[in-house]
Amino acid sequence: MDPSQIEAKLTRQIASILSVEVKDIKPEAPLHTLGVDSLSFVELLVFIEKEFQINLMESGLRAEDFKTIRSLSGRISRQ
Repeated sequence: MDPSQIEAKLTRQIASILSVEVKDIKPEAPLHTLGVDSLSFVELLVFIEKEFQINLMESGLRAEDFKTIRSLSGRISRQ
């Protein structure tokens, strides 16, 4: 899947989780500055596993992959 498509899906999901408008989510902003906390992060992980069919325990995703939506979408596209 194209990174821009993944980025769009992640952006919509994070906006939904945080109850904000999609236009207010900047893909290059650190997730914590968007308001992602531990609970919303877990919701995001569940979404990633279901939407992209990724077993996170076996995926090799690292903490730095979760810095921004853009970095995360790039890493997911390489899975």
